[in-house]
Amino acid sequence: MSTSRRVFAFHRPETLARWHEDYTEGEGRAPGLRAGAQLLPELGTDAAHLWPAQAEAIRNLEQSFRSNRPRALIQMATGSGKTFTAANVCYRLLRHAGAQRILFLVDRANLGRQALREFQGFSTPDDGRKFTELYNVRHLTSSRLAMADEAATKVHICTIQRLHSILRGDDELDEALDEKSGFETAPPEPVEVSYNSAVPIESYDLIIIDECHRSIYGVWRQVLEYFDAFLVGLTATPGKQTFGFFDQNLVMEYGHAQAVADRVNVDFDVFRIRTEITESGGTVPAEFVTKFRDRDTREHRLEKIDEDITYDANQLDRRVVTPDQIRTVVRTLRNSLPEIFPDRERRDDGLLQHIPKTLIFAKDDSHADDIVKIVRQEFGLGNEGAVKITYRSGDAGNKPEELLQQFRTSYKTRIAVTVDMIATGTDVKPIECVVFMRMVRSRNFFEQMKGRGVRVIDRDQLRAVTPDAAAKDRFVIVDAVGVTEAELHGTVPMERQRAVGFDALLNQIGLGSIDPDVVSSVASRLTRLSRRMTAADRAEVEQVAGVGLTDLVRGMVDALDVDRQYEAAEAEAGGDPTPDQVKAADTAMIREAVKPLAANPALREKLVEVRRSYEQVIDTASKDQVISGQFSREAADRAQTQIESWKQFIDDNKDEITALQVLYSQPYGGGLSYDDIKELANAIKRPPHRWTPDALWEAYETLDASKVSGSGHRVSTDLVSLVRYTLGEADVLVSYPDLVNDRFEAWLLQQTNVGRSFSQEQAAFLELIKERIATNLGIEPTELMAPPFSTHGGLGKARQLFGDELDALLNELTLALAA
Repeated sequence: MSTSRRVFAFHRPETLARWHEDYTEGEGRAPGLRAGAQLLPELGTDAAHLWPAQAEAIRNLEQSFRSNRPRALIQMATGSGKTFTAANVCYRLLRHAGAQRILFLVDRANLGRQALREFQGFSTPDDGRKFTELYNVRHLTSSRLAMADEAATKVHICTIQRLHSILRGDDELDEALDEKSGFETAPPEPVEVSYNSAVPIESYDLIIIDECHRSIYGVWRQVLEYFDAFLVGLTATPGKQTFGFFDQNLVMEYGHAQAVADRVNVDFDVFRIRTEITESGGTVPAEFVTKFRDRDTREHRLEKIDEDITYDANQLDRRVVTPDQIRTVVRTLRNSLPEIFPDRERRDDGLLQHIPKTLIFAKDDSHADDIVKIVRQEFGLGNEGAVKITYRSGDAGNKPEELLQQFRTSYKTRIAVTVDMIATGTDVKPIECVVFMRMVRSRNFFEQMKGRGVRVIDRDQLRAVTPDAAAKDRFVIVDAVGVTEAELHGTVPMERQRAVGFDALLNQIGLGSIDPDVVSSVASRLTRLSRRMTAADRAEVEQVAGVGLTDLVRGMVDALDVDRQYEAAEAEAGGDPTPDQVKAADTAMIREAVKPLAANPALREKLVEVRRSYEQVIDTASKDQVISGQFSREAADRAQTQIESWKQFIDDNKDEITALQVLYSQPYGGGLSYDDIKELANAIKRPPHRWTPDALWEAYETLDASKVSGSGHRVSTDLVSLVRYTLGEADVLVSYPDLVNDRFEAWLLQQTNVGRSFSQEQAAFLELIKERIATNLGIEPTELMAPPFSTHGGLGKARQLFGDELDALLNELTLALAA
């Protein structure tokens, strides 16, 4: 449906001519992106690379385009991939909808460089080529721009202040202003723009405004409204002005709790530090020789004061600097880190061996300098260990971007102090501790600052910078000013029952509790556990649960969502519900969400068991002393005890663990699957035994090496040999791969005796099949598409070599070798 729209000026004649041609060739469709949006294919099989929330945001936004809504707002939690989502939107519009050029507007220049890296690293879903191989992307770092020279450029990245400078026709913009946010550099009065023929109003089909809560309303508004383009805002924390600017067209709402449930964010805990001066201020007594410091030059002078200087908490670090207050907070932080991160390695003095990546928010640049100095002293760090990353870092010869990259990827930099350069948008995934040494009055700004800690990270990437970190399953806000107690922030930790154990919380669920604090805390603990789980443990838990762990948590989070509760009550009532109806919906939704836990004691027991397998008790109360120091003469006794315990384990679990059931009923192993063996391997490695095939094998070797054949690292399938030997079904303990190899040689001889021969290529492929059976207890045709078979031609080559007999041959070998 054609609708009129207000524009800043007339379009160029050549643009109108092109549109007329498009209209004629398009059989009467509206020209430009408005027509192209109708041609967008549904986001279907090419969405596998997207998180569900990202795919939902793209689908909803494209529907908004099709409805010809000029403005749209996407609200997604920090760390949920807003820039990646935007890159997908850009690719689909350029490829399928005929978009000519897109502007990606960022809050600060360093976020522009980060966005450029995102586009450069984006692999397109069609053929895997990089975005920048297909389309030119340019980060605008100069105010000289003529669109006539930009025909080949499909994406521009720019700040709002740079864009204003371009429209005004300035020769250049001070780079320092580009490094600050449009919020900070905003002039006192709304800016006005006039038509610039070098940058006409049709220069962009779409403008995506990142961190739009800070840049799109107020003084910069006319810069955006100059262009005849769709406007799409991205933010984690929209305010009233944001909703108003985007015509209340919220196409996606995805909050912190939902992101935690989906394992897109991590949850957080709050650790509060209070000091007397921080809370109440202090007094410099009269007659005291006092140091005065220039805020900018930091030059000192001494003066004996005539009267008391009394200051309150609000004047601290601005009018008055109290080094001991900073030192007290920093020292308390240092001494509390072992309590905050109890599973980390400690030094001989009880402090942490590796300081978690920590970001400290200071009040201003001068305050940041004071904090860095004291942090280096108290933590024993050098210049690289604790750094200040602010806009003025460059004054000391350190480029903020380089310091930021060092903090992100290097082990050396453990603590960074900033004012607000890293407060919004900046991606530093390894951060596990966010320290507030400044008060924040804006709820949106607090959420953005807090968001520096929520991002998830692969455990190997985390260990590369923090070696003793098992996984990032949470982060900690250390609040030294009371910001988490002020009435300004919208999200609270999902964890609300820190003093209650996981098993006790699950027991409460089992007894019928639907207390929101209990349910929220269980959801938080499950999310943290999920991030630490091995794939094998996850499969076992989900088999017992009958539902995916992520789906279970997401259901609990959704049930706690007050908006969803109101919607359910509204649907039930057929109109505006009463408070009692809302309460009834609340109760019903939570009860239904926890049913998989409440009605399944085996699941609750399994979750506690798995969680304990990842934890160790740290006994700091007991003092040890040496009894003796000598070579052990009791190894045989320990081995015998271990074997007796292993025999008892088999007997106790012969009806519980599938592999043991099969081996008891069919001693030679027929009917076993690799999943059965993995279940057994996972069961024996948990407390109290913590066995491995290697440990059990070594115990048998210690008792009688003459009855043990095979050395080297054990594989999971060796458990078949261990169980058969323990049950007395074998006289010698032989490694399972060796057994398979012997059976393979016997099978080949049998084939020769019946006149069946194999070519050299066939024999090589049979060797690979034998090795797979030795480690997997069997083989399916689909496995031939994966390494190592794929490097030898894969399933296609196997079909060529063995023809129609391939499937029968695989079954024959599985029966002959894995029996």
